[in-house]
Amino acid sequence: MIEILNPTLLSRAKETGALVAEILHSMKARSTVGTNLLDIDRWTKAMITEAGAVSCYVDYAPSFGRGPFGHYICTAVNDAVLHGLPHDYALADGDLLTLDLAVSLDGVAADAAISFVVGDTRPPESVALIEVTERALAAGIAAARPGARVGDLSHAIGTVLGAAGYPINTEFGGHGIGSTMHQDPHVANTGRPGRGYKLRPGLLLALEPWVMADTARLVTDDDGWTLRSATGCRTAHSEHTIAITEDGAEILTLPRT
Repeated sequence: MIEILNPTLLSRAKETGALVAEILHSMKARSTVGTNLLDIDRWTKAMITEAGAVSCYVDYAPSFGRGPFGHYICTAVNDAVLHGLPHDYALADGDLLTLDLAVSLDGVAADAAISFVVGDTRPPESVALIEVTERALAAGIAAARPGARVGDLSHAIGTVLGAAGYPINTEFGGHGIGSTMHQDPHVANTGRPGRGYKLRPGLLLALEPWVMADTARLVTDDDGWTLRSATGCRTAHSEHTIAITEDGAEILTLPRT
């Protein structure tokens, strides 16, 4: 299903996106050395509930997971990159943490992810991984405009990731979003320009470049959810929900200033 939002729903999407950004950046500030991943999940639940929103994750049970997910935020540490199931782990100095969050407010969902290093240590490999996913995300957003094709966005993202020398996995990528968290079209993190669905004003997309330092192969934890690099290398993931407008793309999951 591909949804095109009317102005009323688009206004709601902006509110949802602002809430996602607020929660993510609050959780980033609270993710210090010694913070337990289960506390991050608990704090996220409280903010979602206080806002009158609904988690897109708690009851989520897709074919690729051992569902339902049962938690409110994805917490992926170091070699974990996607669908990180919160568990009893205290963050250490130098850990690379990815927080991925999707909520629904007034019937419209938004989805975003941020990666950052915990504590004072800044491993160069981790910094480089985070930076390249952020640049790839910016490139994908810059390519998004009415009349562009999904392949144009994928190509822009993949060009940045490939130029940095990282392998690219196409099993999981960006997606449409609206009344539900995951919709068509799929936006792979590499692709051919000029191919795929033509973007229209009112379309929401969640773009999410993610990379692993030296492999494109994923393995799944025993928890049935957490996806890790097959080699144990570090990973990073950046994501925004955007709305296609008459003039280009508007990022909905930026913090309010």
